[in-house]
Amino acid sequence: MSRLAASDVAVGTELPERVFPVTRADLVRYAGASGDFNPIHWNERVALEVGLPGVIAHGMFTMALAGRVVTEWAGDPGALVEYHVRFGRPVLVPDDHAGGELTVRGRVAALLEDNRARVDLTVTSQGDKVLSLARAVVALA
Repeated sequence: MSRLAASDVAVGTELPERVFPVTRADLVRYAGASGDFNPIHWNERVALEVGLPGVIAHGMFTMALAGRVVTEWAGDPGALVEYHVRFGRPVLVPDDHAGGELTVRGRVAALLEDNRARVDLTVTSQGDKVLSLARAVVALA
């Protein structure tokens, strides 16, 4: 993989939009990898009992998918040097063939010292913003 060159980036550069399907099977795999087996991420009854509208994706899974958009654009996972989000709304994952969906858009908001760029992300599901103040800083070549 080759890291994105600073000469190829300007304020306003848009990252390619990505739409990720999110299924219950994805949540089970993530639970196994992360060790987070909270039943709100797989059991409809429990999710409803605690006041959620249904099973929701793990916040860190949502964050990881958004981060993946940045690292793929940058050309190197090691280019991601800072990453911050606030969890705004949950990503609902219905128990059907389609599941849920996560849309990630990004834009270079600032060029920083030392060949770094700040990318602001807009992360939505069903038209609702699910991550707030999502920002990444990447090191450019």
